[in-house]
Amino acid sequence: MQLYYCKYPDGRQNFGDALNPWMWQQLLPDIINDVEDGVTFVGIGTLINEALPRRTSNAKKRVIFGTGAGFPGSEYKSMPEIDDSYAIYSLRGPLSAKALQVSDSLAITDGAILVRRLFDYHQPKKYHFSYMPHYNFAGEGWAQVCQNLGFGYIDPSSPVEESLALISQTEILLTEAMHGAILADAFRVPWIPIKTDPSIVDFKWQDWCLSVGVEYQPVSMSRYHQPRGTSGGWSKTDLSSKDLILKPVRQVRDWYRQKQVMSEFSKIVQTVKPTLSKNDRTEQLTRQTEEKLEQFKQDVQEGKFKVYSEL
Repeated sequence: MQLYYCKYPDGRQNFGDALNPWMWQQLLPDIINDVEDGVTFVGIGTLINEALPRRTSNAKKRVIFGTGAGFPGSEYKSMPEIDDSYAIYSLRGPLSAKALQVSDSLAITDGAILVRRLFDYHQPKKYHFSYMPHYNFAGEGWAQVCQNLGFGYIDPSSPVEESLALISQTEILLTEAMHGAILADAFRVPWIPIKTDPSIVDFKWQDWCLSVGVEYQPVSMSRYHQPRGTSGGWSKTDLSSKDLILKPVRQVRDWYRQKQVMSEFSKIVQTVKPTLSKNDRTEQLTRQTEEKLEQFKQDVQEGKFKVYSEL
């Protein structure tokens, strides 16, 4: 059975998407094997939209597990027709269920909650505050800001276990990356949602927040345009001769930008109350998702998908 998730070029990875191979290969080692057998397992991410049938065109059956519906920068647009080719075990939240016009009983929570059963998140705290930017806006500039403030910096392109460790070693996480908040909540780390750009999709945040019983109230911050020559996200490292000539000017500009966002961070941590779902809700959702996983494994064992593997 093939695993379908968002992959990036040039060896880049984004934390939420990179959770897929890390998590599912541990939970389903005898099922997820990247063999094209007519069955596709659709994992963590906002993957259910009109592009899914096209991107999984060889699949006779699509297993949906903890996945979200939606598009970047929008809510519904058009959704795929849910026919017999879809086996939905769970969805990210009630907005996904509504978009797909399926039962609310399938709206459990994001599948990444199962990381609680795979990673020891009871670690000594190293940082009072840490920040994880959205992948598209990450970069060394943010790392420098965090260092100046004494914050931990969680690069969304770092190896999965490194990011998980840093989240668990943090007392309060500020995050623009939704899966930063999802894992913080799963690890019982209070979190503050940050929004630096209008392209951040509220719909998927609201979908997940409704599933865990909290309200999505993002704190707006200035967009930090990364200085040229830095790495992270989609930043490039090539500099022209003109860039080098203007480097001192850009250093002053970047210093000013750092001062601005440092001031905003300082105000946020002093005035904004962090969010955290209730302990019993988190444990209940974890158990429900585990039950769905066991149901899926039982269905595989009973041959529910065998007919497709023989095609």
